[in-house]
Amino acid sequence: MPTPTIHCFSCGAEVPDIEGPVHRYLASAPGCWAYFTEVSAREYSDINYVRCHQLTVDAYAVQHPGQPSPQSIQSVAVHLASLYMVVERNLQAREATGFIQQLSQHKAAFHWLEPPENKGSITVVQVWKTENVQAHLQAVRAWAESAWLAWAAHHEQVKEWAGLVG
Repeated sequence: MPTPTIHCFSCGAEVPDIEGPVHRYLASAPGCWAYFTEVSAREYSDINYVRCHQLTVDAYAVQHPGQPSPQSIQSVAVHLASLYMVVERNLQAREATGFIQQLSQHKAAFHWLEPPENKGSITVVQVWKTENVQAHLQAVRAWAESAWLAWAAHHEQVKEWAGLVG
């Protein structure tokens, strides 16, 4: 008998309706978090997949922003800025981690951004369903672009924050 599904209350993805762990401040349904951890395991288990892992984390984080708190505010700010740098400024995904570390030093400048109702048409589910490296990398890139575009109302603020890294 197939597992019943629900829509993740944060990103809207159709995910298994299961009990299980979730992240402490990235708000998601347990089934959505389970898909994310499986995608992360895939990326960490093969050098061909790991090169897109920062984009995976960025896209997931901004689609699951949680509630206003110091951790959530910083998470949304740095992950949106990372998406901006990769999607619009052509920073290599492998360099985004260093950018995030530098930007995190400016956390006092960040404030809560009201999340969009629709956080993107592509979710972790499309990445989870991929069957080879090329499809996975393409799906992660499309997911990152979709997540970045969903936050268009805040792009100017994010660009300002990204400019804090000199």
